[in-house]
Amino acid sequence: MKRIAVFVTSLSMSLLCMAQADDPVVMKVNGKPVPRSEFEYNFNKNNTDGLVDKKSVRDYADLFVNYKLKVEAALDDKLDTLSSFQQEFRTYRDQQIRPMLVPHSVMENECRAYYDRLVASLQGHDLVQPAHIFVRVPQTATADVQATLKQRIDSIYTALQGGADFAELARKHSEDVQTAVRGGQLPWIGPNQTLKEFEDVAYSLQVGQTSQPFLSTVGYHIVKLLGRKPLESYDELKPQIERYLENQGMPERLAAQVLDSLSRHSGAQKSVEQILDEETERLCAEDTELKYLVKEYHDGLLLYEECNRQVWEPALKDTTNLVRYFKKNKKNYAWKEPHFRGMIYYCKNASDVKAVKKALKKADEKDWTNIVREKFNKDSVMVRMERRMFKQGDNPNVDVLALKTKGAKLTPMPDYPYAAVLGKVLKKGPAEWTDVSNQVVSDYQHEQEDAFVQKLRSRYEVEIYEDALKTVNNH
Repeated sequence: MKRIAVFVTSLSMSLLCMAQADDPVVMKVNGKPVPRSEFEYNFNKNNTDGLVDKKSVRDYADLFVNYKLKVEAALDDKLDTLSSFQQEFRTYRDQQIRPMLVPHSVMENECRAYYDRLVASLQGHDLVQPAHIFVRVPQTATADVQATLKQRIDSIYTALQGGADFAELARKHSEDVQTAVRGGQLPWIGPNQTLKEFEDVAYSLQVGQTSQPFLSTVGYHIVKLLGRKPLESYDELKPQIERYLENQGMPERLAAQVLDSLSRHSGAQKSVEQILDEETERLCAEDTELKYLVKEYHDGLLLYEECNRQVWEPALKDTTNLVRYFKKNKKNYAWKEPHFRGMIYYCKNASDVKAVKKALKKADEKDWTNIVREKFNKDSVMVRMERRMFKQGDNPNVDVLALKTKGAKLTPMPDYPYAAVLGKVLKKGPAEWTDVSNQVVSDYQHEQEDAFVQKLRSRYEVEIYEDALKTVNNH
């Protein structure tokens, strides 16, 4: 027995060495090994040929370390135990895993059954593609109204007999707005898919032939037959059928049936969530790409939550340091062209132009919208306004009235012919951080994130194995 135990242990060690040779560890972060396969998955996914700023393997290794450090911090903060995280992760994971539980043969059978129903519904007929010009007849139409509508469809038919273009008349006169824009063209149809009166006429026509006006239960039609064809083979239609069934939620329903069956066969000892956990583990063991995709979902959610709590949200609310950061880096936000900070407003009455300016003159900018609403737009909208930072080209009226741009022309707003501006032209750059708040917040968050990463690098041990790293995408 001892000899067997030694043999098994030796074999296990040999297999382990072979596995390590086949997939060596390229780094350890907080003592946790990162195999080459995981690093390659992330490097290749995030460093595709289409990227402008492609990274070398060595440069990306530093970024990947930062990624792993944030995940470790999230785990230490036990963010993976939060019910909100677990629910969101399972939602992402299940979108990937549940369809994989459905055997290919089952989906194939569903597609084949759908095609067979299509064939049966045709009852030996071809498919036809009609176009129509439609004049609606209301259910409550009197005899006089119906006679008037009949004259309208007859006049259209007369124009067709005189050589007018069917598609053009459909665009101008058809009251089926969805098909009118396509010259009256309808999808390919088979028996029992539309009104019987319409179907009977469509199937009676030769390709290119146009019917006389006729009455259905909804109104008058003139039909032109655009095409006739037999139903395509199953192999030709299969991709379309698959997309249709997917859009109808068929894979999800089949997955639910599979999970229900697995739960019943377990004697109801396992919940659907437990089965999904087990199936995820099984499928990931068989498919490395899937394993790292699921890990990407898991770690990405943790990283986002950790950075949001530790960096992004605190930085967003840190007004004192946002002001400090702006003042320190103000030259980075300088403008080549003047900007206008304020509002442009449009009035129905000329007298309101001065009245608005007077009402807002001493008010705080953040209160402008409420003041205009209360004093001028309480009963009806007499003044329309747009308040923000404008650069040249954002608004032609601001270009004329505030920025004095050469060649710019006023563009009056319909029903509001009087335009004016209220605010300040900033020639060299923003006066306050709020003038470029999005940029300042983003830059400050980046600065804080860099500082956060440096703290993590001093907290956790990082080892990079250069020789193994050199084999990435080179083995």
